Amino acid sequence: MPDLNSPEKEPRERRPFIREKIARPPMTRKQLAGRFLAWLFIAVLGGGAAGAAFAVVNPLAERYLATEPSEESVPVTIPKDDPPETSVVETQPQEPTSSQEESTEETSSGEVSEGESETKTGSEPSEESESESETEALEDVIQSVMETYEYSADDLDALYGILRSVAQEADRGIVEVHSVKQEMDWFDNPVETAGLFSGVVIASTEQELLILTPDEAVEHADSIKVTFGNGAQADGSIKQTDTISGMAIVSVPTSQMDEEALLTVAVLKLGNSYSVKRGDLVAALGAPAGVVHSSAYGSISYVVKNVQIADGITRLLYADIRSDARAGTFLVNLSGEVIGWVTDAYEEENKSGIAVAMAVSDYKSVLEKMSNGQPIPYLGIYGQEVSAAKVSEGVPPGIYVTECVLEGPAYTAGIQSGDIIVSIGGRDISTMKDYQNQLETLTKDAAVTIVVQRRGIDEYKELEYQVTAGAR
Repeated sequence: MPDLNSPEKEPRERRPFIREKIARPPMTRKQLAGRFLAWLFIAVLGGGAAGAAFAVVNPLAERYLATEPSEESVPVTIPKDDPPETSVVETQPQEPTSSQEESTEETSSGEVSEGESETKTGSEPSEESESESETEALEDVIQSVMETYEYSADDLDALYGILRSVAQEADRGIVEVHSVKQEMDWFDNPVETAGLFSGVVIASTEQELLILTPDEAVEHADSIKVTFGNGAQADGSIKQTDTISGMAIVSVPTSQMDEEALLTVAVLKLGNSYSVKRGDLVAALGAPAGVVHSSAYGSISYVVKNVQIADGITRLLYADIRSDARAGTFLVNLSGEVIGWVTDAYEEENKSGIAVAMAVSDYKSVLEKMSNGQPIPYLGIYGQEVSAAKVSEGVPPGIYVTECVLEGPAYTAGIQSGDIIVSIGGRDISTMKDYQNQLETLTKDAAVTIVVQRRGIDEYKELEYQVTAGAR
């Protein structure tokens, strides 16, 4: 009988499995070098193929797939003008109405020539006063000669010939802004309403053209089309608007325009409206006749200074010229520079019916922010400087608040008419220029501390308010 415990007879499944591992011999140095060179060749070949493919595909991808310009946008800068030195308007803090009347009377009393100081000191005549006397004498001589000179038709034609040349050259910077609104009629049928407005090209970068136009041109617009003088058309978009000036900036990408169209467009320079005087010849461009690319000629009839607007003061240029504020009318001087745009904001006060234009120099800081797409900070205060005479009587120096815009940031914070603003954001405020410079440092929704002096029964009391700046 076989022995079941014998190892030779052990069941197959219980026998240990025999495992073997085949070890490859180590590679020689020659083999390692050959393998390295092979991988290096494959890498170079693949890199070259990828580079060639990128060189072919990249231009097509940039042309058909790119949505934004590859170059970084350069901020637009607009040089500011320094206003001429003028005397401070007398202020009556106790009676805001009479102070405004006094300001109006002083403003309307006459013109001040550039470089002329309204306040004289000392009893002896200065070199400045002597120069002014000589200038006035020269003007009298010129006026006398002009009154006796017999003008001919050729003289008139030569005069208007200059204006025509200026208008024709500057018209290259005038564009047609076509706004489209999608609405529904009473029967729920889609209705498309369109408006035609004029605009003026005031700045350009490698990425875009910037166009100044009435804010009504872009208000609630679903799409904007801009047509240039040579007939080229491009899509526009709203860059920024300003309710106080009543203007907007429209951006047109240069990528939508061909090289020929770009060469025919003129960028009109913003002139110095502080140097504008009564009698200066001007041309009205844009849509003075209600039709884009119309023009008119005339002269400045009067310059009103120190007109209070929200958060500042401005000048108004009265011109005996036909204009259409709604469609967009721009005044240019004999150098072809924009010195203002016609507004209908003062239509009730303007009994003469002539054009009233906002002076561009007072809005250059605003236009710069708008051109860069930045909101314009807003506090909503009408004010004027406290004069040195009132300071000597014990009135605190600062900005006397004649009115706060209803529901504006200052009004909401608690500032009242009759308050005198003496500090904004820790900086002392004594002039409107100080006020506007400090206002420009603010941003929308930023909280700022405003210190005012409020008159009590016997004395002024200092109050502090936290005001959240808005955007206009």
